[in-house]
Amino acid sequence: MYNIEFLHPRYFYLLLLIVPAVIWYLNRHNRIQADLKIPVVNHIEKIRKSGLVYLRHVPFVLRMLTFALLVAVLARPQSTNNWQDQKIEGIDIMLALDISGSMLAGDFSPNRIEASKDVASEFVAGRPNDQIGIVLFGGESFTQCPLTTDHAVLINLLNEVNVGVIEDQSTAIGLGLANAVKRLKDSNAKSRVVILVTDGVNNAGSVDPLTAAEIAKTFGIRVYTIGVGTIGTAPYPVRDIFGNTYYQQMDVEIDEGILKQISSMTNGSYFRATNNQKLKEIYREIDQLEKSKIDVRQFSKKYEEFRIFAFAALALLFLEILLKSTLLKTIT
Repeated sequence: MYNIEFLHPRYFYLLLLIVPAVIWYLNRHNRIQADLKIPVVNHIEKIRKSGLVYLRHVPFVLRMLTFALLVAVLARPQSTNNWQDQKIEGIDIMLALDISGSMLAGDFSPNRIEASKDVASEFVAGRPNDQIGIVLFGGESFTQCPLTTDHAVLINLLNEVNVGVIEDQSTAIGLGLANAVKRLKDSNAKSRVVILVTDGVNNAGSVDPLTAAEIAKTFGIRVYTIGVGTIGTAPYPVRDIFGNTYYQQMDVEIDEGILKQISSMTNGSYFRATNNQKLKEIYREIDQLEKSKIDVRQFSKKYEEFRIFAFAALALLFLEILLKSTLLKTIT
């Protein structure tokens, strides 16, 4: 299959300039006698009998065709002559990110929230065909970004995420999950996924985590849960009465039982991230697990075709010069 299309079709508007040129030409050359430069009358009659007089407009026509071809060159003609069946991968994903105060713990570099943001950004950048959104939760929950394929905007919004955006610093896992499910339930995608990242225990919110998981299961939404934090103790930031911040070792409390139940109920998986590298590996594993094939048919390659138009314009220009220098020399 062969098809020609133009990258800059607006240049064809220049062809409209030909119209007034034609009017001017016909008005000026309406009589052959005005252009004849032969002093001998019988020679004029000889030219008319030879038929050359009927070719007197050919140079102008050739010039207009040359102009049209040059306009086509400016419009950048391209051919697409090879269809190729390909498969692209795309699913709908909501990232549910815990931004409670404990996410400032320094057992990750530089802390849990920044590490989670960095790895999530890499994950988003590596899935250009997916619709991805962000839900944040602490003691409350809100949508930072709805499902979108504009990943540049999504990553910018992700970079703006920080602890303190939600005043209530407790952890409402059920509310965060329910909000993410709400954003996915009306999606038409065959595969819908929530990636829930938290470092704590559900201690706030009006929605029980398992109730939210049951809702996700009803809508066929798979939930991957990630528990973030070292095993044992971790340095947590503490502020004194003077506003100074220092780190104090505190026990890490992650309700792994609830997170495992959520993932099990929805045919997902539970992961435990104890450092930055482990968190990256978890996202890579989720990336491999979630691949939805979509068949598409598209052109495999475009080819620039302006050269043929340029050579044709050059050929017509030479033909005009040749005719005016030989056959039509005596009547132009």
